[in-house]
Amino acid sequence: MTIGVDDDESAFSRLEDGKGLEESWLRICARLKGEVGEVEYRTWLTKIALGPIDGDEITLLLPTRFLRDWVRSQYGDRLSELWNQEIPSIRRVELQVARAGDPAPIPLENVPSTAAATPAQEEATPAARTAPEVRSDLVTALDSRFTFDTFVVGKPNEFAYACARRVAEKPSSVGFNPLFLYGGVGLGKTHLMHAIGAELIQSGNVSVAYMSAEKFMYRFIAAIRSQSTIEFKEQLRSVDVLMIDDLQFLIGKDNTQEEFFHTFNALVDAGRQIVVSADKSPSDLSGLEDRLRTRLGCGMVADIHATTFELRISILESKAAASGVVVPGKVLEFLAHKITSNVRELEGALNRLIAHANLFGRPVTLEATQEVLHDILKAHDRRVTIEEIQKKVAEHWNIRLTDMSSARRARNVARPRQVAMYLAKQLTSRSLPEIGRKFGNRDHTTVMHAVNRVTELMGLDAAFAEDVELLRRMLES
Repeated sequence: MTIGVDDDESAFSRLEDGKGLEESWLRICARLKGEVGEVEYRTWLTKIALGPIDGDEITLLLPTRFLRDWVRSQYGDRLSELWNQEIPSIRRVELQVARAGDPAPIPLENVPSTAAATPAQEEATPAARTAPEVRSDLVTALDSRFTFDTFVVGKPNEFAYACARRVAEKPSSVGFNPLFLYGGVGLGKTHLMHAIGAELIQSGNVSVAYMSAEKFMYRFIAAIRSQSTIEFKEQLRSVDVLMIDDLQFLIGKDNTQEEFFHTFNALVDAGRQIVVSADKSPSDLSGLEDRLRTRLGCGMVADIHATTFELRISILESKAAASGVVVPGKVLEFLAHKITSNVRELEGALNRLIAHANLFGRPVTLEATQEVLHDILKAHDRRVTIEEIQKKVAEHWNIRLTDMSSARRARNVARPRQVAMYLAKQLTSRSLPEIGRKFGNRDHTTVMHAVNRVTELMGLDAAFAEDVELLRRMLES
């Protein structure tokens, strides 16, 4: 593209005029919106704000590191092209994380659906991807944090993850329509649904509607009241992919179930993809109509099981690494042992620790963890038993539970057994003879020796003392 003197002068005069720069950015936003479609634009690009210009470089601001990295990888080159076409003197686009006081993004409603373009711009613009638009009040925005890259995979969720990836790559695949994800609260169902939606939108030319079952019901009721049910039906039945979260909410709502059933049939018959999540499998959702339960179970049903200790550790390590705050392994192990039922609560506990460390500039320690998370840990309190102590110690040192009461005297077995006796003395009200009987009918003097020996070793070996302290905190908190 040849740039003449007049073009340069015009460009520089526009750069000096802040209003002109904002108008250029508004036109670029409109072109992006036209190329990728409103749903994708709303999901990934509405939070970009115009930053300062420095020579041939323009800065764009995003609220989080994740969103910055995503926009850089998916749209960075296109942003550079559009800015250069709009203002030829701009050669580079720098994407940065916004700070307090930085400019705000342009509201979506201020971005026109189309923008006037010069002949040169029209010639340079690649074939636009057109995706059918769905009315914004019928769609819940996808969360940019929930992608396949940020989903931690382990044994309990690997099948559901694989099914979700398959649907994202090949929607309406035989045997995968509908995809029904089910599992307990906070195990990752919503994360996978958002990841599917993000992947499909990013691939282009696909319209995606995601909403909770509750929102589906409220919109249906609103359509009845406003006498716009035909528009409601047409909108949802025109999408390529419909995702409904927490379907169990429709139990007992017969009219809404009927509407969903007909929408379901219309989409499947048209070869469109449906993804549904619930807290139970279709066969266990008593209260849903039999015909709906049968249809939901005719595709791929994927269970997300309760997390394992290994998966919880992986999740915590991933979140801690992304935060930039150093969280000791012992703290991660402590949290993974204590908070076992809900990934959402586990991540929330870690986020609170990290926020506390950032606010007060203090390192994350086991003591600080107990202090900051006392309310969460209290909810998980239960009476400690010798059997529980034996199990935790055996898991920690990777020995068999039967070794706790066996006659084996090898050091790798005897030392954990002594630690278990020590913790039984510290954390229970059992007498020495009672503790001894739980460890293979050993004499009370053996228990006393174990307590004294562990106390001595803790004073000599800091790493050993830290292991014992970690176990004690996990058991008593």
